[in-house]
Amino acid sequence: MAVRQWTVDIVIDEVEDERTTHAEARLRTDGEQLAGRGTAYRHPNDVEVPQIGDELAAARALSELSHRLVLAAAQDIEEVTHRRPHLRG
Repeated sequence: MAVRQWTVDIVIDEVEDERTTHAEARLRTDGEQLAGRGTAYRHPNDVEVPQIGDELAAARALSELSHRLVLAAAQDIEEVTHRRPHLRG
């Protein structure tokens, strides 16, 4: 069995003046690099808990990265089969 390991790096940046946290999830594979971005917004009345902003921004970045990875797989399938892919689940 062939084993491959992919690593995702998440970079998080908080902008206090804007009450936002930005995250970028970066995936590097053998021949490809994909990234997803996410932002969390803190309401002015909310208590400042940086970990919550980090979690939300990172989750949103990973969600976008996941979507981009599915699109990349669909494109690869289409290139190999010359047919539009029908991905499930």
